[in-house]
Amino acid sequence: MHSAVFANTPQPPYYAVIFTSQRSDTEHQAYADMADAMVALAGQQPGFLGAESCRGSDGLGITVSYWQPEDDIRRWKAHSDHLIAQRMGTERWYAHYAVRVAKVERAYGMR
Repeated sequence: MHSAVFANTPQPPYYAVIFTSQRSDTEHQAYADMADAMVALAGQQPGFLGAESCRGSDGLGITVSYWQPEDDIRRWKAHSDHLIAQRMGTERWYAHYAVRVAKVERAYGMR
């Protein structure tokens, strides 16, 4: 899974949810299908600003989703379909993962 596009975020402040995971070596297509479905579903949620994602050949992946306001992150975490995906991740797809939520105070770059 590689995102070829940068998320189009507004001027700060906004929030970043950083999901770092180490995939187990199982069910690659089922995982890819669920990941795609979750990104599409997140895109329909209030407050979702975009996401950027990549995964190395060693199974290490990082997805950063951007949100405004923070309450919408909590609602997304509790969304029934997302809860199913979270459970499947811990039971089948991830050897390890970490979630970090950060407030973006400054953002800059080159386009």
